[in-house]
Order: sequence, then C-alpha cells, then structure tokens
Amino acid sequence: MDYDVVVAGAGPVGLMLACELRLAGVSVLVVERLTEPDLTIKAGSINVPTAEALYRRGLLPALQEQQQLMMQQFARMAGMSAPASGSGPASGPTSGPTSGPTSGPTSGPTSGPTSGPTSGPASAAASAPPKRPPIAGHFGGILVGAENVDFADPEFRDAGPASSIFLINQQTIEQVLAERAEELGVEVRRGVELTSYTASDNGVRVVLGNEELSAGWLVGCDGGRSVVRKLAGFDFVGTDPEITGHQAMVELEGAERLTLGWSSTDTGIYAYGPFPGRILTVEFDGPPIDRDAPITAAELETSLRNVTGVDVTITKVITATRFTDNARQATTYRLGRVLLAGDAAHVHSPFGGQGLNLGIGDAMNLGWKLAATIQGWAPDGLLDTYTTERHPIGEWVLDWTRAQITIMRPDRHARALRRVMDDLLRTADGSTFLSKKLSGVWQRYDLGSDNDLVGTSAPDFEFADGTRLGDHLRDGRAVLFNLTDSPQLRDLAAPWSDRLHVVDTKPATPGAPAALLLRPDGHVAWSTDNDNLDGLTPALENWLGQAA
Repeated sequence: MDYDVVVAGAGPVGLMLACELRLAGVSVLVVERLTEPDLTIKAGSINVPTAEALYRRGLLPALQEQQQLMMQQFARMAGMSAPASGSGPASGPTSGPTSGPTSGPTSGPTSGPTSGPTSGPASAAASAPPKRPPIAGHFGGILVGAENVDFADPEFRDAGPASSIFLINQQTIEQVLAERAEELGVEVRRGVELTSYTASDNGVRVVLGNEELSAGWLVGCDGGRSVVRKLAGFDFVGTDPEITGHQAMVELEGAERLTLGWSSTDTGIYAYGPFPGRILTVEFDGPPIDRDAPITAAELETSLRNVTGVDVTITKVITATRFTDNARQATTYRLGRVLLAGDAAHVHSPFGGQGLNLGIGDAMNLGWKLAATIQGWAPDGLLDTYTTERHPIGEWVLDWTRAQITIMRPDRHARALRRVMDDLLRTADGSTFLSKKLSGVWQRYDLGSDNDLVGTSAPDFEFADGTRLGDHLRDGRAVLFNLTDSPQLRDLAAPWSDRLHVVDTKPATPGAPAALLLRPDGHVAWSTDNDNLDGLTPALENWLGQAA
C-alpha cells in the first residue's frame, strides 16, 4: 500500500482524524480540492467535548491567544451585562454571543459556563478561565441567561483547563490542526481532487486526477456534498430544506437602527452581532434557487431589509455564506473499506452550533479504532462501534436543529409554541436542560455498564503528583489509572503494555474512583470504587483486543 489511509478533505475533521491516525503510527494522506484554507465565515466557538479533545492532545496553549482576541472584540460590542430571556428583541448587547447559528451561539459561551467550575489549579498548559458572557445559550433565538443554570447538576463534570476554551472560530481550529498535522508528519496535498476509487476486500485504489494510488482505507471528510459518500453509494436520508439563511461579515450603514442579538419579525428572524458587521437572516420562503451563485451585497441587503424592516445599506461584503435547513444523515458510517466523518456523514442547519463539534467527535471516535484495525490488535467488531456510538448523537443534532426551525417560523402556530418554550426556558430546570444539551456534557456511549462513569468522557481528575487526567492522554494511547497502588491491577494490565499506559498515582480530587480505564478517546471503559477488579480483564479484551 502507498498509504494505510487516504482522507478526503483537509477541514478540521479531516485534519483531526489524520492527526489521530498519525499519532497511532498509521501512514495517512490528506487530499483537498481547495488550494488554500476556506476563510468563509463558519463556526465561531466550540463545546466541552471538542475543547476536551484538543486539551487532551496538548493543543490548548495554541488556542488561548486567539480566544483572548475574540473576547476583546466581543467585549467592545457586547459588554458584559446579563440579558433577559426572551423571544422578542434582545434586551441589550449581551445577546450578541448567542446570535447566529454557526458562531456556536450555544456551544461557545454556553460551553464555558455549563462546563461547571474547575476544581483546583489549572495545569501549566492553561491560564485562568476568561470572564464569560452571562448567557447559557439560545434555542431558536430564545435567549437563556446563565443565572438560572444549576451547575451543581452532576452532568456538569470537571473539564479542567478545557473549560477555559470556548470562543474559538473554525478557522483557528483548522490552522492549529494543520500545524499539528505537519509536526506529526501527515502528508497534506492541496489542489488535488479525488475523482474516483475502486474497493476490494483488501483495500482501495484511489484516483486523484491523473494519479492513482493504493490505500488500505478511504475516509470521506469532504463536507456535506461529499464526493466519497456519493461514489460509495451511502444512503443519505432525511428532510428537505424549507428556509434560506444568510450569514455574513459586512460593512453597512444604518446599523444603529438594528437590534443587537436575536429578533423575531413578521417576515423571519435576524441576528446582529456579537461583532461589528456580523449579520444573519432567516427567511421562510423556501431554499435558495442556486446555492452556488456568488453572494452579493445586493442580495444580503435585500434579505436584511426584508426581515428587519430597516433601510440599511451594505457597502462591502467581507465574507458571506448561504445555508438551509436540509437535514440528512448516512444510515451507516461505514461501507466496507470506506468510512464517513463530519458533514460527509450528516448535514443540518447550523442552529445550535453543533456541526464542527459533531465532526471533531467523529474523528476522535474513529481515529484510534481505525488505527487498531490497521495494526491488527482490534477486537472483533471494534470498527463497527464507530457507527453505533456516533450515529445516535448525530441523529439527536438533526432533530435538535429541526425543532429550532419549527419554533422560528413566523406563522401563528409556531409563535404560540415559541411563547411556551420561552416560559419553559425561564425556569431553572429549563435553563439547566438547555445548557447541558448545548454544551455537550450529556453525551455518553452505552457500553453496557451500570457504573455512572463508564461511557462518559472522563472528568479531569487532579492527582497528588500535580498532574491532571488530561495530561496523560497526549500520545493517544489507552490509559489505566491505578489510584490505590494495586499490584494486582498492574499484573492484570501487563499483557496489554504494548497498547496501554498504567499510571500509578494518588487522587487529589475528592470522590475519585479507585481505578479507571480510559480508551484513547478519553471515554471511560471501566471503573471501580473499591478493590474489585473482576471487570477489568473483560474490558481490556473488549476494547484493546487479546493480550499480547
């Protein structure tokens, strides 16, 4: 084989997957049809699982400076006073950070407060958390203040230094991952388009223009219009689009007459902020006639005037995009030697800021499983758990975005439902529920255990030696934490030493378990609160294969 894996698409998902594969010693080629990174306005922040993934791979320091710059921009326009929850015009500038679907309205500022308080000092890799806007997020433009959120809820696990990172845009994530891929020796070819492939039981032959090469596996991370998905024949089912949305950074005249934050009108919904010149409009008159046509100042101005009723004038377009509420998902994420991740596997409207986060989660889940399969130590069926674990989360995201579209419609039935949702989201239970969903802390995999930790992303426990749990996951291997200095535990784990770290230390966090086994993606595979080690060997065999 020329490569173990060919990844189509050099966006954040493709680069994250390539880094995970290379970290495990797998040879990987990333091909990207664009010659330069796409600077079109996209996601503006991340949720807790994404921040944890980057933290656990040692990438937090590279993100902090950029976040500080974004926080300064936000503070200049938005201020820091608390908003009132409501579905009408926003109460003031603080509605800014929740405006706009792809700014990660709910996954940005939401993932800060909803990640809960960090216990103890942060690791040297992260500074103290920045001051966060007092907004838990929004649901279809209904703002929710963080003051009603119950952060004592047990699902708000301690994310450690990862809780300090939330206001990071997609371009920054892509740049950081591109630099990391270069450090790891990932080969990335830009201006190269995958045009066809043939697959057998032993691998794939990939055609890149005039070049043909062989690989063991092909992964499509090439976006919502994935060439890999179409060539492979994946079923891609869901619901058709009904809206036309625009998001842009512009220079405009008359902005002082626009309401900051989200506003519902008789003709649609719009958002202005949290940064000067950032606008978003949603119109419910069907999808755009031509999604690929250049977006002009006249088009944006017409849409903004139609929805707001304000005679603004757009003098310059800096970056702009159209979007719809097309919601589709592949019925499986694997067909033989071909797999999908990110938007190639699922598309949806950007409301809720879940797209980037969903894709990074796919890459973290798939990377170590595909590497284990290539290296020959994967237990039977390990690669199939990629679909069984990730598909339900993708399905939830699609329904979450559909529900928001429903209450954003300008008809009387939708507006009645919107008022009901507004009342619910003013309550402590409603605010807490929303925050948990949007921040991603609710996500866990069903691994067939009654233990409260198993299947969850592990809390970032502190240890007596001054380290935190995330500090031990940098190299992408499984980790077994022996927190009671048990010789029996070390003996049981010894046959898996070629694919497992055993960390002998003492917990500094109250309530930490006696021992826990983490998969390479940071999810808990086994845990015990006492000296009962009966389930450890089956868990090791289930996730790390047969002993060497």
